Amino acid sequence: MADELDRILIVGNGGSGKTWLSGRLASRLRLPVIHMDDLRWQPGRYGVARDNQIVAREVAEAGNAEQWLMEGVYGWLARIVVPRATTMIWLDIPEEECIQNVRLRGIQGGGSEQAFEDLLEWVAGYRTRSNTSCFAAHLALYDAFPSSKVRLKSRDEITSYLGRLPE
Repeated sequence: MADELDRILIVGNGGSGKTWLSGRLASRLRLPVIHMDDLRWQPGRYGVARDNQIVAREVAEAGNAEQWLMEGVYGWLARIVVPRATTMIWLDIPEEECIQNVRLRGIQGGGSEQAFEDLLEWVAGYRTRSNTSCFAAHLALYDAFPSSKVRLKSRDEITSYLGRLPE
């Protein structure tokens, strides 16, 4: 099981628990974590995106490492590392729960109330929006993933999955 956990890709809607799970897995498996949000957005500038080509190059460079855990909502970035990933985890959590999690997290990174409301609306549209960060795009990534993969649909399933992994 060790080899299949060398390079883990976690995808899911905003508020699905990707960052939470990546922290637990990274600690348990001693993997470096790459948060796609940290690469995508300007440091300290909530909602200001960095150049797509630069971000894609940085994701590819991070994906070339021997071990990593990468998490994010961005299907266009996930596709870059899919060929190197040894395991894919899709957090397919109901939108209502994701919205609740985002509300509990609150406004982050100096964001505005309007940006926060826009984020909540974006999270709510996971199954209806049409981009590389939507349900259909994550489903396509998951279905095509050639290696070890797991689709977790609830907090109980996430907890159970963690419990099955080596300490």
